Amino acid sequence: MKIHLVPAAAGLVLLTGVGVATADQVIVTPEQQTVIREYVDRHPLASISLLGVELNIGSTVPETVELHPIDVPDVKYRYVVVDDRTVLVDPGTRRIVKVID
Repeated sequence: MKIHLVPAAAGLVLLTGVGVATADQVIVTPEQQTVIREYVDRHPLASISLLGVELNIGSTVPETVELHPIDVPDVKYRYVVVDDRTVLVDPGTRRIVKVID
């Protein structure tokens, strides 16, 4: 009986770990991306360059960069345009959560 419990417990730990990993992921639905693109098109910003910052999810945007609110329901992020790409940023951590081309 103990032999069967060990794999079951290991499987449960694995599933719990997967659940925790996906809980941290930011999901911006295709519909939200469309609405965000339309909002950004109606509220254009000048594109800036950020030397030394790669536009990758998880990268941090410097405090000197002004983040702009997105007036879109269910979107708590702010945005900035970097190298002509719209970048969604978590205002609390200043981490990039999505790069929209």
